Amino acid sequence: MEISWEDFKKVDIRVGTIIEVSDFEKARNPSYKLQIDFGELGMLKSSAQITNLYAKEELLGKQILAVVNFPKKQIATIMSECLVLGLVGGKEEVVLINPDRKVANGLRLA
Repeated sequence: MEISWEDFKKVDIRVGTIIEVSDFEKARNPSYKLQIDFGELGMLKSSAQITNLYAKEELLGKQILAVVNFPKKQIATIMSECLVLGLVGGKEEVVLINPDRKVANGLRLA
């Protein structure tokens, strides 16, 4: 399905740095709880099913891309405030999308 430029502009995709990672035992599928710094947008929480490829330690300080203008969504015991973006491969393995150079948190994908 083709979308217009106006449709694309509605999706607010920003870069943020993961500053806190913890196991999310209450999630239906293996997941982490993430706290992400989006600069002037502030800190947002999310859950991410990325446990197959990422250890908690390697996620700390990692910059990622996320959609920040979806409505908040209740996921088990947390309110997810953004959607972390990744590429889904075999066996539901998610590879995070991130900039190849360090940039300012909160920059918008254009």
